[in-house]
Amino acid sequence: MIYHHIALNVPLSDGLLTYVHPEALPVGRRVVVPFRNRPQVGIVWAAGVEPQIAAAKILPIQEVFDDEPLLPPDWQALLSFTARYYHYPLGQAVFTALPHSLKEPKAVALPQPPLFYRLNAIGRQQPAPPARFRKQTALWAALAETAHGVDMADLKRIHAQAEKTVAAWQQQGWIDCTDTVPPHAAAPRHTLNEEQQAAAAEIQTAFGRFQPFLLYGITGSGKTEVYFDAVEKVLASGKQVLFLLPEINLTPQLLKRIGERFGDVPLAVLHSQTAAGKRTQDYLRSLLGQARLIIGTRLAVFTPLPDVGLIVVDEEHDTSFKQDNELRYHARDLAVWRAKQHNCPIVLGSATPSLESWHKAQSGTYRLLELTRRGHAAARPPVVEILNVGRLKMDNGFSPQALKLLQQNHQQGGMSLVYLNRRGFAPALFCGDCGHTFGCPNCSAKMVLHQRAKQLRCHHCDYRQPVPYKCPDCGNQDLTAVGFGTQRVEETLRLAVPNAKVVRVDRDSTAHKNDWAELYRQIAGEEIDILVGTQMLAKGHDFARLNLVIVLNADGSLYSSDFRAPERLFAELMQVSGRAGRADSAGHVLIQTQLPDHPVFAAVKAQDYRRFAEQALLERQPFSMPPFGFQTAIRADAPTFAEAAGFLNEIKAELESLLPENVACFGAVPMLMVRLAERERAQIFLESPSRKDLHRAVSLWVQMLQQNRQPNIRWSVDVDVQEM
Repeated sequence: MIYHHIALNVPLSDGLLTYVHPEALPVGRRVVVPFRNRPQVGIVWAAGVEPQIAAAKILPIQEVFDDEPLLPPDWQALLSFTARYYHYPLGQAVFTALPHSLKEPKAVALPQPPLFYRLNAIGRQQPAPPARFRKQTALWAALAETAHGVDMADLKRIHAQAEKTVAAWQQQGWIDCTDTVPPHAAAPRHTLNEEQQAAAAEIQTAFGRFQPFLLYGITGSGKTEVYFDAVEKVLASGKQVLFLLPEINLTPQLLKRIGERFGDVPLAVLHSQTAAGKRTQDYLRSLLGQARLIIGTRLAVFTPLPDVGLIVVDEEHDTSFKQDNELRYHARDLAVWRAKQHNCPIVLGSATPSLESWHKAQSGTYRLLELTRRGHAAARPPVVEILNVGRLKMDNGFSPQALKLLQQNHQQGGMSLVYLNRRGFAPALFCGDCGHTFGCPNCSAKMVLHQRAKQLRCHHCDYRQPVPYKCPDCGNQDLTAVGFGTQRVEETLRLAVPNAKVVRVDRDSTAHKNDWAELYRQIAGEEIDILVGTQMLAKGHDFARLNLVIVLNADGSLYSSDFRAPERLFAELMQVSGRAGRADSAGHVLIQTQLPDHPVFAAVKAQDYRRFAEQALLERQPFSMPPFGFQTAIRADAPTFAEAAGFLNEIKAELESLLPENVACFGAVPMLMVRLAERERAQIFLESPSRKDLHRAVSLWVQMLQQNRQPNIRWSVDVDVQEM
């Protein structure tokens, strides 16, 4: 009998339990084992181990999925590193990385490799079908012209009955069939300008070895074309490419461009809105090497790939790459680790790089590539105007100047974007008589008025209630909507620019699978005059007709106590400004603010990332704040804040003398949103200029947290914390 360590989806420190089997099973095999009297999926992590408990207590493995491919050693190494670095149970980390179907205790259907058909020597001697059978003639021509074969999906586009017809010709012995993927035949290429050519050539010098690149290019400079040039050459060499995006809504536009450029490349798309079955099949196709180009959001970084030649992380600065619950990993950082593991280059691209990546590029850890001009020959950076609205009379967030610009742009045939980072009709409902505001009963947040749904909603825990008709404190029925959200802005625009087609784009209006595809269709058909949107419209999109951007309420995030707030605001404003003037028409950006002298606005007006980055790094260095130091947040939530803070402070007192000298550990403080979903939250920050010493301190904390478990308190560890 052979003893095995099995990784299970359980909250144990290493997540490995010992089970027995008559034969040694290969590492990476999926199995079913009993756990607490229920069958549960596990992954064989080691075989032939010495049991640490009595052999009589060790349970047998119930089922082995011998027909499925093994999860490879490099994938196991990635998950082992992830669990160690983020101080998370190994078994739970492993199951975070698996698609839903592979977590179920049953076998999965394996993806069949696509078959490619072509006429053989005998077939080429046969006469083509009569001309009157047009579709059969076209099918025959496609099979005759190909050197490497055509797959059935492409043949069915030529003739709906292709499967039946090809089968008949196969029976005649006229057609050969193979599962060998033909080499990629590149579509007509976009002509790169000199800067793009230089950047692409530099990336190609690193093929076959680890080299991180930071591709810093102003918005509209054609970073995607540089990616595509490198991707094309890697695919032509027969290797795989992993392409990570921060947001699902960027996927349709990118897939359209990829279809035009790499239409014949086997593709896998992995993100949370993909149907579970398809996601599992694409995951397995990637593992088996059937998919060559893998596109996905942050979770795709864990996809097993046998032959990676290049990794691309687009919009690398985006906070969406950091998971904010359970396994709190950063996909960008793990992508760099994977590139080193696979000995291949990685390209991190952004118009507003994170200060961590910029610092690494300045210090030589990353190689900096720059694109300083827009890719479209006629395009120019937008003209940015900062408007002080402190003493202006506003109309639901709009200054008179903003409304005038929108009206003029519509008359001249332009397309406009009105940007604010707040959905709903208004951020709060207010009683003017007694001052009552409607807060969420579960969170320390105000309920947001959604007028069309006639609801108040909490955007944190999703608690909902009908709009009250009177104040619960004084009975006043004249309740006032305070502030403005995307719905209220949309209403205001319909009155101010009555002939314009106004479309709101936020999480409420794009909740369904095909909403983004429909939006792109309308924009391409010039059916939209004004877009009203939140952050999801600020990045990555390329709308040629868009030439005016109005930014409302730009100051909100500057009142945050998070030291990263100016960096996020700068990136947000630069990204949304970059949507304007990407084609022939000049771009104009109007940013409304009550703090016009803030350095962030000066840097945005100058469209000068270097200026902002240098100033921000100078401010952070004396305090050893990232990227000059490292941070981890230890968090706890409980029914009351006193319980959560007391729990953390007691452990801090016990550990104080054991922590390395250069690790600072502060007392428990409330999180910015102290109450969430009926639980109150406290946090302690650990900081150090040494990553190694910080991790030693975090390990001590985790050991103590595990020893001091309390039934009413939950805790978590957030390494390289991004949110205060």
